[in-house]
Amino acid sequence: MASKSSTTIARRARTRAEADFATWLMMAKLGSFDGLPENAQKVLNGYRERLDQMSEIESKAIAVRETYQAYYSDMGGTGEAPEPEPRAAPPAEGGDAATDNVVRFRKPPKPKVTRVADRGARPMPPNGPRRRVPALLIFIALCAIVVAWKFLTK
Repeated sequence: MASKSSTTIARRARTRAEADFATWLMMAKLGSFDGLPENAQKVLNGYRERLDQMSEIESKAIAVRETYQAYYSDMGGTGEAPEPEPRAAPPAEGGDAATDNVVRFRKPPKPKVTRVADRGARPMPPNGPRRRVPALLIFIALCAIVVAWKFLTK
C-alpha cells in the first residue's frame, strides 16, 4: 500500500503529465514543435514512432505513462510510480460516455421569485405595501412650502 504522500505525488504527477502531453501535442499540431522543450520533443517523437505499430490511444497512453514516471520521480516519489486508480466515468445523458464526445450545455436554473416580505427586510404594514412617492410630487411640495414661507414672512 502506498503512503498518502506518494499517492498525492502520483495523482499530481499523473494530472500534470496528461495536461502537458495534451498541450505538447496541440502545439506540435499547430506547427510549434521546434519551440517545445527537449523532453517534450523526445516524448512526441516516441509517440509518432509508435503510431505506425499501434493505435493512437495506445500510443498516447504509453507517452503519458512515460511522462508520468518522469514527473513522479522529479516530484520526490520513491521507487516505481504506482499505477493510477481508474477514473470513474461521468454519468452519460442518453448516450454511451465512451462514444459520445459532445459537450452538453445546460441552462442555468431560473431564479426564484421572492417577495420583499420574504427577504426579511421589513414586515409588511397592516394596510398593505407602501406606495412610492414620485420625485416630482416631492419637488412640488417643497416648492409650495418655500412659497408659503416667503408669503407668511412678508
